[in-house]
Amino acid sequence: MKMYELELAGGKRVTKPKGFEKPVGVRDYVPYAVDKLRMIERNVLECMSRWGYRQIMTPTMEFYETVGVASSTSDQKLFKLLNHRGTTLVLRSDMTSPIARVVSSLLKEDPLPIRLSYHANVFRAFEEEAGREAEFFQTGVELVGDDSPDADAEVVALAIESLKAAGVATFKIAMGHVGFLNGLFEEVLNGRDNEQEALKKHLLDRDYVGFRKAIQDLVVTDLQRIELEGILRLRGGKEVCDQAMELTGHALARESISHLCKVWEVLEAYGVSEHVLIDLTMIGDFSYYTGMTFEGYAAELGFPVCSGGRYDNLLRQFGRDVPATGFALKTNRILDEVKGNVEEAKRPVLIKYSPARRKEGLEHAARLRKEGKAAVTQILQGDNEEQEAFSGLYDQVETFY
Repeated sequence: MKMYELELAGGKRVTKPKGFEKPVGVRDYVPYAVDKLRMIERNVLECMSRWGYRQIMTPTMEFYETVGVASSTSDQKLFKLLNHRGTTLVLRSDMTSPIARVVSSLLKEDPLPIRLSYHANVFRAFEEEAGREAEFFQTGVELVGDDSPDADAEVVALAIESLKAAGVATFKIAMGHVGFLNGLFEEVLNGRDNEQEALKKHLLDRDYVGFRKAIQDLVVTDLQRIELEGILRLRGGKEVCDQAMELTGHALARESISHLCKVWEVLEAYGVSEHVLIDLTMIGDFSYYTGMTFEGYAAELGFPVCSGGRYDNLLRQFGRDVPATGFALKTNRILDEVKGNVEEAKRPVLIKYSPARRKEGLEHAARLRKEGKAAVTQILQGDNEEQEAFSGLYDQVETFY
């Protein structure tokens, strides 16, 4: 950020940003970008509403000791601030933890399952050189109180419909399961927690070269090494379930694969399995998710435009031990990069009027607005002023001399 120095009374100098500068990682949204963002938001929320999800709003600020600690965001990526009492607050880094707080308090008497949707800005602190946004938008859902494969399949199917509603033309959903990897690693590396975490970190970072190298450095049998390397081949359709079952005999791993197979069967019943592939190398945030996880990739981009999964332990931190699953669209990425079927904003009608016909011009503008059209008015500087050629800002020009 460009800065300049300012000399205060007494000779003290302070460094201040220029008036047109803004902090790294935040952005301004000019009108055409806002039009597109709001259209994506509206289309997606309407889609979610048709599936029975009702919109919720939560505060931008939360207590660090509750929502901040419970979130999936690492502590160093939280924006923290102190209130006048010295209590540490955070800017929300996701919507899942605030919603868990509300479900466990204000909605604790509501019958389960609870279906909620949202669109909100969230905040995460990243290193400046990473080029990532510190404030961005998410649009998503949470399905609370149902631990069935049908519930997991519902959020995946809804994610698919939401991406279509957002204007994403071509995409794939990659679906995995945290329990499978936890079970397989426990089978091969029982009690060797540090080595398990290191392997998971490589998978989380998509560092398959590092994953293979780490396996070679492990003190394991050749059969165990083959079993670990076999994880990298577990990508594809429903046949991956059978391949995974052959790879491990661990109870948790096999139970997880069985659950994932049932999710796939429900997705087939929805008629959306063509958009889905099973990827058992995908682990998501292994400290947060407890079951099925998934990510959506657009053909135009090399990074996810949506992500989600099951997080059955989160609400327990707020005193309500119920299962939950959900997902969020990364709305900024869709806004910036994806060329889809989002409609162009409608241009207004420009109504120009002379002082003598002001009343007629303004009444005509009012009629157009009642009809649902946009109208802009402008007074003419002279009774005989000729009509100017209107620019691309307006749909048409109507003049009252």
